[in-house]
Amino acid sequence: MYKTILLKLSGEALAGDLGSGIDPKTVFEIAEQVKEVWELGVKIGIVVGGGNIWRGKTAEGLGMDRSQADYMGMLATIMNGLAVQDSLEHLGVPTRVLTAIACNNVAEPYIRRRAIRHLEKNRVCIFVGGLGNPYFSTDTASVLRATEIGAEIVLMAKNNTDGIYDKDPNKYDDAKLFSEITFEDILHLNLAVMDSTAASLCKDNHMNLIAFNMNKKGNIKKVVTGEKIGTYVHH
Repeated sequence: MYKTILLKLSGEALAGDLGSGIDPKTVFEIAEQVKEVWELGVKIGIVVGGGNIWRGKTAEGLGMDRSQADYMGMLATIMNGLAVQDSLEHLGVPTRVLTAIACNNVAEPYIRRRAIRHLEKNRVCIFVGGLGNPYFSTDTASVLRATEIGAEIVLMAKNNTDGIYDKDPNKYDDAKLFSEITFEDILHLNLAVMDSTAASLCKDNHMNLIAFNMNKKGNIKKVVTGEKIGTYVHH
């Protein structure tokens, strides 16, 4: 169904049962799902978060300078991106890690045309370092990278959550799962699925999104091939 996708992986998703840090077994299982999609001939961009290692907003709440805390979070995404790259290449999937902040010894600098060329050569592009600027989340980075590489959809892989609910399903038994929703609804209802900057960027650039549970094996392939799971968000 989709020929070019942007897959957003949260840092927490890489922690697995450890709760924090990087769980190699979990990362390898994610890589196996990505390989299934890559074998279909789909061009894949991946943006990884860093919340399993460091959260800038949490540090800001404890009194740290927000810019400093955010830069530390960008470094955390580079570590996660390298972990994903290692697992994918163990499975025979060619990859490139492209970073928004200079880190030439371990990753290429992000250049849009270079990223598109890598995708044309059937390499999976892993985008790290956020946007290279503080105060922007990796959700926003996902939408911007998706727009830049010409992705048709942003796939937001959620950790143990089936999609977007009207309230926290871990706290409320009567939480309702949306099968379809608009970005205007996300902004109006102040839903916590993504930050308002990312939602507005999707809306303004006509970029659709699907939020789904990545912990169910095979779900990434199901979403790419058009099976209706999770929550479809449209402009």
